[in-house]
Amino acid sequence: MENVSERVSSLAISQTLAMSQKSRDLQEQGVDVINLSVGEPDFNTPEHIKEAAIKAINENYSHYSPVPGFPKLLKAISDKLKRENNLEYGTDQIIVSNGAKHSLANVILSLVNKDDEVIVPAPYWVSYVELVKLAEGKNVIIETSIDSDFKITPEQLRMAITPKTKALFLCSPSNPSGSLYSRNELKALAEVVANSGVDMYILSDEIYEHINFVGKHESIAQFDFIRDKVIIINGVSKGYAMTGWRIGYIAAPKWIAKACNKIQGQLTSGASSISQMASIAALNVETSDISNMVSAFKRRRDLVVKLARGIEGFKVNEPEGAFYLFPEVSKFFGKSNGDITINNSSDLSMYILNHAHVATVPGSAFGSPDYIRFSYATADEKLEEAISRMKKVLDQLK
Repeated sequence: MENVSERVSSLAISQTLAMSQKSRDLQEQGVDVINLSVGEPDFNTPEHIKEAAIKAINENYSHYSPVPGFPKLLKAISDKLKRENNLEYGTDQIIVSNGAKHSLANVILSLVNKDDEVIVPAPYWVSYVELVKLAEGKNVIIETSIDSDFKITPEQLRMAITPKTKALFLCSPSNPSGSLYSRNELKALAEVVANSGVDMYILSDEIYEHINFVGKHESIAQFDFIRDKVIIINGVSKGYAMTGWRIGYIAAPKWIAKACNKIQGQLTSGASSISQMASIAALNVETSDISNMVSAFKRRRDLVVKLARGIEGFKVNEPEGAFYLFPEVSKFFGKSNGDITINNSSDLSMYILNHAHVATVPGSAFGSPDYIRFSYATADEKLEEAISRMKKVLDQLK
């Protein structure tokens, strides 16, 4: 008899992973599926990073690592933050974890008590609200739309803050929308938090930092007046094409780093020793690999925006970072093709998967039910074929 905890029962299954699994199931049946549901670069890890991992294996880095991370990696992260972001963080303010999702979980469990409120702008990455549930906190959703490029305003934030507010999630560049906040926009939000009179914190998810098409990455931690209220969450997965290496990190006030170290010591201990050594190579070496990858993503962004705007019923903006398109699709709701009726974005994603054999993710997974997300982290010709297939089956809805 199943008797799982209420904690587990309250959690939703990740729809991004679920759609990816459904596409794999069809592929195993021999169906030619183009999977645009997965959020990872299609590039291989650069050679110098792989060589560092092989070297670590040969040098027998096969033992337990320190819970917060190898000192060499903590130093590499500290140096990176100073070099690239002009931010001063000591190695005692940094904790390395098993991916950025693990870093986020550590922070939420360190900060949020039962019934604490966490402000989450929608669309949001799928795990934000579930991690808050896990900590028995309450999600306070701020809705945005394509008309505002999916960004919250200072007034929206001000109205959402209450005496129970404990944290605000910010993700820039964003998953799923690809939107990013300018320096002035971040400063305005930081001023709202600083002047709120509430002891609250900003969880700044910067995992897509390097995939930025408009200029230098801006972190809300750059403002001295709010620095001690900011926790940066980052990692090597997206910018260095290292999703499977599972290395994320936080940079935070010392007391938060200490709390995350305590939790991680009980749950997982230190992250993979080999992956940590590879990450040192990623962070320490100036390389053209990142710029080449970003150039490819920008070219693909331009391609998919142009092609998607050719689909009647899609409302499309131009993302400034990451590698996702998040079109508004509500014009398809209520339309039918034979005995199939589209009632919502979940229906639409399943219709596209079953008829066009293209895997997308419904916007309901991200708190924005009038949208769908698809990744353009794949070859140009696959993107052209995928959007051609989508257009063909969507034109059949009447």
